[in-house]
Amino acid sequence: MAIKDTLQRLNFFAECRKYRIGPWSCPPFLFMMMGSVIIFAMLGTFVLAKRYIEEPEVVALFVIIITIILLVIDYAILSGVRQISEANILKSEFVNLVSHQLRAPLSSLRWSLSLLLKERIGKFEPKQIEFLQIIQDSSTRMIKLVNDLLDVSRIEAGALQVRKVPFSLTEISQKIINDLSGLARAYNIEVVFENQIEHPSVIGDPDRVAMVIQNLLDNAIKYTRSAGQVAIAISQDDSYLKWQIKDQGVGIPEAQQRYVFQKFFRSENIMRYQTVGSGLGLYLAKSIIEHLNGEIGFSSKESEGSTFWFTLPIKK
Repeated sequence: MAIKDTLQRLNFFAECRKYRIGPWSCPPFLFMMMGSVIIFAMLGTFVLAKRYIEEPEVVALFVIIITIILLVIDYAILSGVRQISEANILKSEFVNLVSHQLRAPLSSLRWSLSLLLKERIGKFEPKQIEFLQIIQDSSTRMIKLVNDLLDVSRIEAGALQVRKVPFSLTEISQKIINDLSGLARAYNIEVVFENQIEHPSVIGDPDRVAMVIQNLLDNAIKYTRSAGQVAIAISQDDSYLKWQIKDQGVGIPEAQQRYVFQKFFRSENIMRYQTVGSGLGLYLAKSIIEHLNGEIGFSSKESEGSTFWFTLPIKK
């Protein structure tokens, strides 16, 4: 058993998978690499010291001093990396646990509110219905946040599951536009779906792609000024379909554009314009599209608007 445990510990890549990080951030792999560096440093110090110093005692002392310095540096680096890795695992497990625990009561709350709003168990005054609607909207946002956190946890663990089946990108786009038509009216935004011709089917996960489109359209509506327009278009490029959305919103400052697809990122001007949001939508969109062998990108100019796009492979 002891030999088996030792052999398992020597499997550096298995240990790295345990920490859910790449080899160059993984303590066991770094330990092996630093050990190799120390050995070569010892040999190099010995060769150089022997060439310029005649006394063997002084040569040995130089080698010992260099080795001790490298060992101290090695220990400090590996201890820090291990603590960060373990903290990352604990964070992911905590988020996963809390998200699962919140999901059930929030779903029950949403269905209970839906039942109340349908007035199947009694009539309500208009003001009471308004308050119930506010509670339902808040619970829906909370459920979306919980689902997003669960997806982030799966992505970090390398466990995000996606289907790859043929589906119509045009049909899904039209459905999402219809679903968010009420939001567009509330913000006084015109949503235009250009060239609504039937394109070839793409290969991907229709539910995940619908979530990506919903996030992008939701952002475009909320960040476009009143009486503005949001335009959606689909075009074919060789073996891919390109989906694109263009808004007349606040745009993203050039200095912050490199962070757009990072977790929890929201640009400073957007925070002033729209305070509600988790900053997870674009991170999830990028992860999903890349899992489906597609690409995602954007162009933006502050105060003029943004254009986001993604591609998916066409069914052969």
